[in-house]
Amino acid sequence: MKRLFLLAAAAALVATTSVADAKDWKKVRIGVEGAYPPFSETTPSGELKGFDIDIAWALCEEMKVECELVKQDWDGIIPALLAKKYDAILASMSITPERQKKVDFAIKYYSTPAKFIAREGVDWTDTNDGLKDKVIGLQRGTTHQAYMEKHFPDVEVKLYGTQDEVYLDLQAGRIDAIMADSVAMLDGFLKTESGKGYAFFGGEHYDREIHGDGAGIAIRKGEDDLRLKFNAAIEAIRKNGTYDRISKKYFEFDVYGS
Repeated sequence: MKRLFLLAAAAALVATTSVADAKDWKKVRIGVEGAYPPFSETTPSGELKGFDIDIAWALCEEMKVECELVKQDWDGIIPALLAKKYDAILASMSITPERQKKVDFAIKYYSTPAKFIAREGVDWTDTNDGLKDKVIGLQRGTTHQAYMEKHFPDVEVKLYGTQDEVYLDLQAGRIDAIMADSVAMLDGFLKTESGKGYAFFGGEHYDREIHGDGAGIAIRKGEDDLRLKFNAAIEAIRKNGTYDRISKKYFEFDVYGS
């Protein structure tokens, strides 16, 4: 009987502690990159804009919380979350098994495939053998780096801190081609003046083990209350038309994916 009492007391203590520890999220700080158009970019005046940015504000409004967007370079974006510089990451981050070892994710908010870009008219095949004498530019620490290392082991890869640096070196002729998210490259490069004379080549590239199940919002492990708030808000803006309105502002297709 005494043992049952002690177990019940312990259970009550855990429940009380859980309630006490559950945070009433009135303000949420969200880490963003600001260097990945059209999802996230920084204007000359320092203003953040893009699909990710609009989605962040829409989710904050739906959750009825005050939000602060914190700009962070991609290389340090997860370490800064773990160091509590902000509470979540909304930066086109793929939900992958490797990242899930460090952080938790809300449900996806979009999903698009990866592709290659090079000068118009190249007759290269997008295979390991077809590109083994080429230099491919990539943003460091992305799923595209992991994908190239796994599927293109004989191809030389050059890594950069931002996607804009990748574009600049492609134009300068220091690399032969680039791999990145197809939508980001279409709107952020090919449709711009800088992208004239360049085009996609080959097909779409996807490896579920590497690319995961789409882009999600990363949250520190154990903060399930915040993760569930984001889940509910994503589902709500998908149903009430807000997501479609934002999507149509940037894309001519369903960026949410299958």
